[in-house]
Amino acid sequence: MSPASRNGSANKKVYSYLGPIGTFTELALAQVAEAKGARLNAVAHVQEAIDDVLTGRAIRAVIPVENSVEGGVSATLDALAATENIRIYGEYLVPVTFDLVARPGTALKDVHIVATHPVAYAQTRNWLNKNLNKHAHLPATSTAAAAAELLDNDNADAAIAAPTITNHYKLKVLAKNIGDNKNAQTRFLQIGLAGKQSPAATGSDKTSVIVELPTDRPGALLEMLEQFATRGVNLSRIESRPIGDRLGRYRFNIDVEGHVSDSAVAEALKGLHRFSPKIIYLGSYPRADKKKSVHEGNNSNVEFSAAEAWLKSLR
Repeated sequence: MSPASRNGSANKKVYSYLGPIGTFTELALAQVAEAKGARLNAVAHVQEAIDDVLTGRAIRAVIPVENSVEGGVSATLDALAATENIRIYGEYLVPVTFDLVARPGTALKDVHIVATHPVAYAQTRNWLNKNLNKHAHLPATSTAAAAAELLDNDNADAAIAAPTITNHYKLKVLAKNIGDNKNAQTRFLQIGLAGKQSPAATGSDKTSVIVELPTDRPGALLEMLEQFATRGVNLSRIESRPIGDRLGRYRFNIDVEGHVSDSAVAEALKGLHRFSPKIIYLGSYPRADKKKSVHEGNNSNVEFSAAEAWLKSLR
């Protein structure tokens, strides 16, 4: 199917996102300045969003990658590891708060079955056990789908969803902000096709790579991490995922502070390339929290340039 046949116009900007409407991913998409005025396309799973970018059905996609409570989103990490020609162009942080919603006319005492995504249920269990100690959980594919289904059937009495869900459906809020962790956040990525250049360095950047260990031997992981440590490059995230070909084989999803144009980061990536049989570069992009990228020790661009000039003078 061509972009024109699916979206009505090949010239219209299309952004795909993990839907349906009313999800936290939609809240992340609202932070993407470039998506203003674009056609928004809700998809059912992460791989579909990636495929939209690869085939040209969308110029960009927004997908979840990490939750501060649950950790990495395995579907996203595995899909990115299996896909070539994808780059990250931005990251966005969304506070994760949950409301209990129901059909108009429903009271809290009427709620016996609560529908929501299993992750949302796990993050609201303390409140539910305290206020609805005899309830049952009906799993749903997403918090938004659970809310929407309240209007289509009576399988559940209430749903747990994002606070903005009432902007899309005529539902009543029975309780606000029922999450157990009031500081929970989910991190989202804006992805697109790999271009000739990464977004320009801002001084507040991240670089993401996926690295496979070359061999299963003592010290292999330490050797990989030393590529960053010896150059003063801080890791903001490292998470392992099984490669899947046999037990004991892992790849590591790594986010580092800094941009590929930073000499320290560039040298670390060159070290990784010599070290690992497979390294996937996902891109350098502005970080959502605006924290400055500082490489510890004598690892600034100026110091690398001075060292390079000194070496050149010896050759």
